[in-house]
Amino acid sequence: MRLLALFAHPDDEVGCLGTLAKHVARGDQVLLSWTTMGELASQFGRASADEVTKTRTAHGAFVAEKIGASYRFFDFGDSRVTGSRDQVLAVAKLYAEFQPDTVITWDDYSGHPDHRATAKLAFDAVTFARIPKIVSEGEAEPKAAHRKPVRIYQYHHRASPFPSVHIDISEQIGTVTEVFAFYRDFYGWKATDEQFQAQRAMIGREVGCRFAEHFQLRSTSLPAQTYLP
Repeated sequence: MRLLALFAHPDDEVGCLGTLAKHVARGDQVLLSWTTMGELASQFGRASADEVTKTRTAHGAFVAEKIGASYRFFDFGDSRVTGSRDQVLAVAKLYAEFQPDTVITWDDYSGHPDHRATAKLAFDAVTFARIPKIVSEGEAEPKAAHRKPVRIYQYHHRASPFPSVHIDISEQIGTVTEVFAFYRDFYGWKATDEQFQAQRAMIGREVGCRFAEHFQLRSTSLPAQTYLP
């Protein structure tokens, strides 16, 4: 399968790294992408946007390499992700190029506007990517559309009405913890490795495994059926 992870800022991906790494190990094609370069992160103080961008894109590259995924950055602007038509079109063109079967993204309830807008982009781009005339806009040659079924999984949120899906990441917990510790040490996050793992262990207990990540199935576009299920 082809799995695309779409988030707003480098470090947003920590919640699904075990799942991404597990799919890479299985031989799936995994693309990790961000809608911004995270250039306004407050932890950098008075450093210029260019300096911050250089550091945060390097972080994204490091994480992608760590789990064996490819990666891509959009430059929609930190705190400027709106879900506009131009932004949807850019993501749709990525869908048309990568042809994902599954997309993992932010939930609809996050407190950060960039997160919510990125989730909207992930959802809206499915429709745009299905229309050849749209994904070919601005291209010198016609671009193939992406018309395969797409499943969208979002970070788990208690208020969400969507069904929950758990992924056993027991074999990937070492890699996931290492990436968490990398970000934690850089940004000065408070949580310890043990606390981080305990949260994944709590999710794992819900389904009888040592460590897990969980998502919610936001949508699926499937082939026509004869009757309603």
